[in-house]
Amino acid sequence: MNATARRQLCLELLAEHGEVTVAELSRAAQVSEMTIRRDLEQLEREHLLKRVHGGAISRVSRGYEPPFALRAGRGEEAKDRIGRLAATLVADNETLILDVGTTTLALAQHLTGATGLTVVTPSLRAASVLSSHDALRVIVTGGIARAGELSLIGDLAERAFGELHCDTVFLGAGGVDAQAGVTEFNLDDTRVKRAALDSARRCVVLADASKLGSVALASVCPLERVDVLVTDDSASPEVLAPLRDSGVEVLTA
Repeated sequence: MNATARRQLCLELLAEHGEVTVAELSRAAQVSEMTIRRDLEQLEREHLLKRVHGGAISRVSRGYEPPFALRAGRGEEAKDRIGRLAATLVADNETLILDVGTTTLALAQHLTGATGLTVVTPSLRAASVLSSHDALRVIVTGGIARAGELSLIGDLAERAFGELHCDTVFLGAGGVDAQAGVTEFNLDDTRVKRAALDSARRCVVLADASKLGSVALASVCPLERVDVLVTDDSASPEVLAPLRDSGVEVLTA
């Protein structure tokens, strides 16, 4: 297990339990306790946890957005299944908005066989995947590129959606909660998401099970604005029930 995977494991265990010991992490990652201590030192320098005697406790807030590379390594197989299922909701010749994020990027990789699609996106990563296929028309919003994320933000990105009328927006999310609705970590991305929502008739949210029941910093929209949620089959019935009670069609991959 490389350093990135080990540190991801540390953060996942902290998110689940709130605190963790060096010995527990050493057993889980199958590396020495000295290696784990170095990982914890690095994560503390990044303000992702607080080291305590014998382990660490979480200090991640609702405003913390894990780096793209870290998120991309989480639940890859589940995200691929979500993307594959979401692609079945797309009809030929439809006009789509494809949001930024790792799960929507998985959808982009399953759209390459479609024909006649117009895809509008503020994601340079998604545009790169889709633009090499002649059967697809890709419109990039413009705007300021966020380092690391390669999402496009700012007035140009937001105004682009004001000129367009699309069939479906596929949204990523930092959290999906029955009371808080769809939430996101970054305020700039949130404003672009809201603009995208205003220019689409149907809203499909893509979120793996780890996002359900979670609340991030900024509100994107209430659940009443969501038509379909596509998640993975590790989501518990107890978590899914209040989402369905809100009127959202929930599909599990």
